[in-house]
Amino acid sequence: MSERARIFSLFSAAYFLSYFFRSANAVIAPDLSRELALSAADLGLMTSLFYAAFALVQLPLGIGLDRFGPRWITPTLMFVGALGSLTFASAHSFAVLALGRALIGVGMAGVLMGSLKAFSQWYPPDRFTTASGFLIGIGTLGSLVSATPLGWLSQTVGWRSVFAWGALAIAASGAAIMLWTRNTPPGVSWPHTARAEGGLGSVFSDLRFWRIALLAFFMAGTQLGTQGLWAGPYLYDVARLARIAAGNVLLLMAVGVTAGCTVSGWLATRLGVARVVSASALIFLLCQAVLILIPPTGLLRLVYLLFGLSGAFNVMLLAHVRFVFPPAMTGRAVTAVNVFGIGGTFLLQWWMGLIIGAFPADRLGHYPPQAYSAAFAFTAAGTLVALLWYLPLARGASQAYDAYRR
Repeated sequence: MSERARIFSLFSAAYFLSYFFRSANAVIAPDLSRELALSAADLGLMTSLFYAAFALVQLPLGIGLDRFGPRWITPTLMFVGALGSLTFASAHSFAVLALGRALIGVGMAGVLMGSLKAFSQWYPPDRFTTASGFLIGIGTLGSLVSATPLGWLSQTVGWRSVFAWGALAIAASGAAIMLWTRNTPPGVSWPHTARAEGGLGSVFSDLRFWRIALLAFFMAGTQLGTQGLWAGPYLYDVARLARIAAGNVLLLMAVGVTAGCTVSGWLATRLGVARVVSASALIFLLCQAVLILIPPTGLLRLVYLLFGLSGAFNVMLLAHVRFVFPPAMTGRAVTAVNVFGIGGTFLLQWWMGLIIGAFPADRLGHYPPQAYSAAFAFTAAGTLVALLWYLPLARGASQAYDAYRR
């Protein structure tokens, strides 16, 4: 195996684990609610702490990646995630469960950003988007395992055992990255020009950053927040599906996410990043509109598939940043956008819980369809505003891409 292939494989394995843990609560939500007497608001807040901790780490993470490289920063955080998984597995109170979830978020905060930073050194610009898309596509197979397979495992060995063994997997993956990867190709020194290029102020003062960041907030936040939690309760409460049946529908969403991530980089290379992001955001918006309006019918499975497929294209917003800022600032610029994507997941996942929880549940704990319609109406409105704000940048970027291709 070549060194580039090894680096790709190890970071992809780590991202697989990251996606598994961020999505797992959608399937085990009934177990958590029953064992720890969690309300919808409690469940939303606790699950969203993964993303809150994830987001808080992003800015110092970007500085660390630019200075020390992903070989050291990513595994160090992953060891914290292993501790968090053990804490989550042993929790018997909301506070301990929340602490474990937050520590897992810290642990996974450096995986995708570390991967993109490593790829910015190992891949030329014309192959960066393709490699990034394949990385995320392979990594999101973790969302497939967190659907029906996790539903079966949680019934067979219990969710606590899954998280206990998961801690070992996280630690082993982090150790592999530390032992068997390099920050740069042989003969290439690590760049030390980050300070000369400007700090975070240079990122936040750029209007182009804000056009990307707002769309990342609503697009990534809605997709991850829904897949990571509310897609499951929607199936339990609105469609009234049993655990395995709900897992099968969640599996379709996960398949969509995996397919979207896998092809997004390939399409962006051929059509332009901004053009692909704009089209996928429109489809994503339409999927939310359908979830607001339709009753749970056979169409729901197709909508879940397209929701995952189109929402997954949010990762190309991170690739868009790669073409806006110089290479020495890649770590800070990408993590700054990711603050909004992951921070949006934390806030939107929590706020959706507050909106759903504002409606009365029935005696079995099911919330009415109107509760979920209200929650998706909120995210759809935000997605529409963010897309309209992004379009002027998209037009300019698409024109530049067309000129380059000519």
